[in-house]
Amino acid sequence: MVHPLVQLAKDAIRLFVNERKIMEEPLVPGEEMRGRAGVFVSLKKHGELRGCIGTFEPTQSNIAMEVIHNAISAATRDPRFPPVEPDELTELSYSVDVLSNPEAVGSSESLDPKRYGVIVESGLRRGLLLPDLEGVDTVEYQLSIARQKAGIGKEEPVKIYRFEVKRYR
Repeated sequence: MVHPLVQLAKDAIRLFVNERKIMEEPLVPGEEMRGRAGVFVSLKKHGELRGCIGTFEPTQSNIAMEVIHNAISAATRDPRFPPVEPDELTELSYSVDVLSNPEAVGSSESLDPKRYGVIVESGLRRGLLLPDLEGVDTVEYQLSIARQKAGIGKEEPVKIYRFEVKRYR
């Protein structure tokens, strides 16, 4: 059975890609949709990343709306990929990550790439990498990818935050 958050992402993408309409908030959102949190929606096609967009912190009134907006963005606004076409919809697999509140860490020794995602911050630049990603097995590699995403050099000082996710597929 598909988790309700994943179904919501799938339905939001299908409605937007096919009809260019933004889904309305569910009338009675499930328990896991009511709170507020940062959310990432990831799309894969034949096992390869096809789009991933999310928010570090909540920007919408609840998780349901966060999923709807980020799902549409993952399908249509990820700069690494062209927008999803209607004929691709049946080939996509979806995951939704609901983030815990980020907590500052004093050193990389408090990190674990399987358990925690990371945010690196230098001035106004911030980069985020979700936890438990295939091929990301060391803290050093996880931090280097997050730095690269933010355009932060290897030697620049950064503030480091960690967070956990609830991942739904």
